Amino acid sequence: MKLHRHLPALALLLAPGLAFAHPGHESSGLLAGLAHPMLGLDHLLAMFAVGLWAAQQSGAARWALPGVFVVSMLLGGLLGFAGVQLPLLETGIAASVLALGLLVAVAVRLPMALALSLTAAFALSHGVAHGLELPTLASPWGYALGFVSATAALHTAGYALVRLLPQAAAPLIRLAGIATALTGACLLAT
Repeated sequence: MKLHRHLPALALLLAPGLAFAHPGHESSGLLAGLAHPMLGLDHLLAMFAVGLWAAQQSGAARWALPGVFVVSMLLGGLLGFAGVQLPLLETGIAASVLALGLLVAVAVRLPMALALSLTAAFALSHGVAHGLELPTLASPWGYALGFVSATAALHTAGYALVRLLPQAAAPLIRLAGIATALTGACLLAT
């Protein structure tokens, strides 16, 4: 039996194992970071609602609310990476879903300082949760880039939905807010 005849088959069998044997595959954390906000209903709804609520605002609040959320969430993520625990973290996240849903449902325009403070507090909770759930062997920076990018995408999707729909669809956005708030209430109850 000549070994050279079997080398191509042997190479094909070993190639997948060799491809994943070196650093960089699934260790960057980017995919895990992208997935975390998208696969957690509480995170997905809160972040989408921030986009919806921002689009219901006027002036600087339209960009400031999502911007403050992303920055505060990243700071919370860094705290989570350091192992900082917030009391009642999951309750705070569920409360953010409820509150953001209500804010969208009534399309309220709060004073800027209050709106930004609420948004920052909600985002900090989400960020700490993200940080505490850093996968083993994942790069914190890749993971953070992933959850920041996913969050920005959810904000953009919510914002675009409101801005692209005709004004006559405003009641549908408010219904989305009510559904989000009800989900938040259910999360708080469990």
